Amino acid sequence: MSLYSTLIRPLLFQLDAETAHHATVEACRIAGLLPWVPHLTRACLEFKAPELQCEVAGMRFEHPIGLAAGWDKSGRALRMLDHLGFAFAEIGSISAQPSQGNPKPRLFRLPQDQAIIVNYGLPNEGAEFIAPRLAAHRMRIPLGVNIVKTNYGPGAPACSDEAILADYERSVSLLHRHAGYLMLNLSCPNAAGGKDFFAQPGNITRLLHLLKPLNLTCPVFLKVAPRDDPAEHERLLAEADAFDFVRGFSFNLPPGKPATLRLSTPRSAWEHLPGAVSGKPVEDLINRCIAGLATRMNRQRHVIIGTGGVFTAADAYRKLRLGASLVQIYTALIYEGPGVISRINQGLCQLLARDGFRHVSEAVGADLRSA
Repeated sequence: MSLYSTLIRPLLFQLDAETAHHATVEACRIAGLLPWVPHLTRACLEFKAPELQCEVAGMRFEHPIGLAAGWDKSGRALRMLDHLGFAFAEIGSISAQPSQGNPKPRLFRLPQDQAIIVNYGLPNEGAEFIAPRLAAHRMRIPLGVNIVKTNYGPGAPACSDEAILADYERSVSLLHRHAGYLMLNLSCPNAAGGKDFFAQPGNITRLLHLLKPLNLTCPVFLKVAPRDDPAEHERLLAEADAFDFVRGFSFNLPPGKPATLRLSTPRSAWEHLPGAVSGKPVEDLINRCIAGLATRMNRQRHVIIGTGGVFTAADAYRKLRLGASLVQIYTALIYEGPGVISRINQGLCQLLARDGFRHVSEAVGADLRSA
């Protein structure tokens, strides 16, 4: 049993989920200001193995495990994110204008299912405020910046197509110079005005055309809805094909509570809660999406960052074998603490050796080749 599971998690779980989340981010922000804490934390949590080092989309990583967006929404704890054992970290989602997000309560735990229900609605301090913060700190690890359309709240009037596109363009223009990569969130399940916009054919192309004159120097990824549909994957690839700066894809949470989710928590405990489910229950759906897209895409041109339900080395390894080149965690951090990163990486080394792979890159897409 780890210190986190025996002491820290029980204390955090005495608080409501959002209070615990904000307290953790703030604690990391303060700890990052102390000269010795980040380095001591890194010494305790860092794991290195040559077989896990990889290069993806022109970026170098010590291993394939990173932090998904949603934990540090405005880049407040950058100094500690650099030292928690992740190979990369993604902040956001960040919008052009500041946003309060959705009404509270908006974050809920389902411990029986190793899941959370998220209805934050993209609260963040806005690109203009966050850009100087990113400029002031040069990250040791690659920093992903997740960009989304501003959520003006549930009662706000609908935005025009031009306003949606301009919102993304403004954020990208302010933030891309400070990012290791950009993740364009085109499918947030918990915000009105934009989440269905990019499901309409041609609108991804419109956005990418608008961004092309910015001469982006960092790779761009598209975060899309998890639709296990070959036609949708083909459309996505066709729209991204003409833009060399687009280097890959990631899948978002499914909106609402789709019937495909298998929850052991009684329905009466969660069906009335607003938001999308994150964690173990979405794993199978997103794994199918990863395999479907990886089968169709040019894997020399595009890569997939896999997320959704990763708690163990076997979970991460499964995503790698299905075609993901990198893997992100978030919900596992809540239930297992930062020590889970090292445990996953140690387990990956054992799984690679078991299957005769000398390097993690050899495992990427292995199940597709065998199929």
